Amino acid sequence: MNQVKKYNELEIYFQDVDHFDIKTIQGSVGLRQFISGMLSYYPWWIVTLYRIREVLVKLLDLVKHEKPEILPLITPEDLSFTPGENASFFIVRDAKEETYWVSETPEDRHLKAYFGVVVEKQSKNCSRFHVFTSVKYIHWTGSVYFNLIRPFHHLVVSRMMRAGVTPLTYKR
Repeated sequence: MNQVKKYNELEIYFQDVDHFDIKTIQGSVGLRQFISGMLSYYPWWIVTLYRIREVLVKLLDLVKHEKPEILPLITPEDLSFTPGENASFFIVRDAKEETYWVSETPEDRHLKAYFGVVVEKQSKNCSRFHVFTSVKYIHWTGSVYFNLIRPFHHLVVSRMMRAGVTPLTYKR
């Protein structure tokens, strides 16, 4: 937590939130490759979870976002660090090369969620990546929705992180 809180400019992503978690992993890749590997990780079981999510969206009358025809493959070179631009289905909110990257889920009426990564250099060939998620409920359906998906959230983020530290995971 200290590594993430070290950057005062990131404080806005932790204030008045209903859920906050940080997961940490070490690897020998750079920040761009780590995030690209995470965002390009689509095993069959995650695709299945997204299909199940569609049922929750209908049941709770949540905003239905367009899903891509083809799941995006993001290379480190194509990963945006520009606030306001898209990175997969996330919107970049703040980024600093080889330091941190923060994104937001598309606008919803039930919750607001941020997903970010802070890198901590351990040695020339090793970095520690601190991945955080912060969620603010906007409507009662936000709490219901997030608490239903919370166990899967932890599993998905952990597996995405493992994909992120595996070199060349963005190639399928």
